Amino acid sequence: MKTKYYAIIDIGSNTMRLVVYLRDKSGRIKERENVKVVARLRNYLTADGVLDKKGIQTLVKTLHSFQEVTRFYELESTTCVATATVRHARNQQELLELVDKETDFTIRVLSDYEEAYLGYLAVANSTPFQDGITVDIGGGSTEVTYFENRKLRFYHSFPFGALSLKRQFVAGEKPTEEELEHIHTFVCEQLKTLDWLPDKQLPIIAIGGSARNVVQIHQEKVGYPLAGLHQYKMKKQDIEDMESELAPLRFSELQKVDGLSKDRADIILPAMQVFRCLLDIVGTTDFVLSRKGLRDGLLYEVLHRRNEMTLFADVQERSFEELAKDFEIDRTHALQRQNTAVLLAKLVEKKGLVELNDHDTFLVKYAAYVYNVGAYIDTESGNQHTFYLLANRTIDGLLHKDRIILALLASFKNKSFYNRNAEVFQSWFREEELAHYRLLGAIIKLANSLHATKRNVVADIELQEDGDDLLLTVICNKDWRAEWYQVEKQKKHLEKQLRRNVELVFREDTHSYIS
Repeated sequence: MKTKYYAIIDIGSNTMRLVVYLRDKSGRIKERENVKVVARLRNYLTADGVLDKKGIQTLVKTLHSFQEVTRFYELESTTCVATATVRHARNQQELLELVDKETDFTIRVLSDYEEAYLGYLAVANSTPFQDGITVDIGGGSTEVTYFENRKLRFYHSFPFGALSLKRQFVAGEKPTEEELEHIHTFVCEQLKTLDWLPDKQLPIIAIGGSARNVVQIHQEKVGYPLAGLHQYKMKKQDIEDMESELAPLRFSELQKVDGLSKDRADIILPAMQVFRCLLDIVGTTDFVLSRKGLRDGLLYEVLHRRNEMTLFADVQERSFEELAKDFEIDRTHALQRQNTAVLLAKLVEKKGLVELNDHDTFLVKYAAYVYNVGAYIDTESGNQHTFYLLANRTIDGLLHKDRIILALLASFKNKSFYNRNAEVFQSWFREEELAHYRLLGAIIKLANSLHATKRNVVADIELQEDGDDLLLTVICNKDWRAEWYQVEKQKKHLEKQLRRNVELVFREDTHSYIS
């Protein structure tokens, strides 16, 4: 597959944005360009629903600037869409004809259903949630969806957004306490009209610029140690505390808040009323950001039309396939190590030495698959590179805490190395959790040793108790001396975690012949 470029232009009520995506030879999609203009077209929509002359000029001028970028690339396709402001404009046809005549672009006006669906599609294809409520607050509309088993069940588009709420309720540069109360009451009343929303007790997955800014502010406040916004999780109390801190600030102070874009300082508090009301009505404390939204959903749709992409069967599986391609993981060897690690973990569990749940098994499985992936950069410091790569790379389908656990397991070298990596994140874990994952890391390391020469010599493994010791029997279908040497060398890490000696026995599989 050759490298391909796709352009998406999103004409929103608050911002207009051009994103050029690159789809490389491995199939991985990356942003190549991301150009944002705060056009605020909603402010040019008159009381009788006409986009005025200045608004039209702003629209065309911005598209001309985007055109300079898109002409630079040899694009497979360019998709230009408009949402609430153009959708509601009475002179919509005039706008479309003018843009078609004066620019390289043809605008497709999204229906409220399409806008909601594309946001849901992006969430379903990039987060671990089987069920959830999505919310996308734009400048002039707010889309809410409910999905179950990753299928869209209900959607609704409200004719208000962060910018229109400000215009309707706020007299000055920022809302007063009384104005915020009016916005809160209005939004809650609107959300309550949806009979499929109350008491769902599902996570709220938020899309769009206002949600990104809420997360950025929170990350700055807590000194968040990781890079990346996608799949960042907050609590209802975090949002309430944030509003309590932001609401009393003067507008000039609000513009200087770390993490808050200056162009959103006047609309962040109205947007937060939507989040607060939704959390209350749905009956949940979980608020998660999806950095992937409308534009990503459009890209999935574009590629689907070319029979290249659809609703992913397994988000996590796809993410690890991309990791394998990007870092040239030997899949055959990785799967052998994966199977051995899971088997060994189950044997240790059977002896009552560890308790495993399904999530633990999942983590062992995928950490074993990408074990020491950092050797791609440098074999001598592979473990160190592994931790950094996995901790700081966005992995669709893994929330941030799970990403750190994966990084700790897949980079396991010894107890001290593990503890140094975990130190920054100690507030995320109880001490017994850290000990638990340290044991799983030692199991994965031993499994890796059993495949030292990548010849798949292991036919089976048995684990028995021999007094106070453990007897690990490895049944092999090929000469096993190289593996024996590595396992003998590395077993000490498992012994330290189990506080028991491990005796090794390697023997020939009776159904094979070893010369």
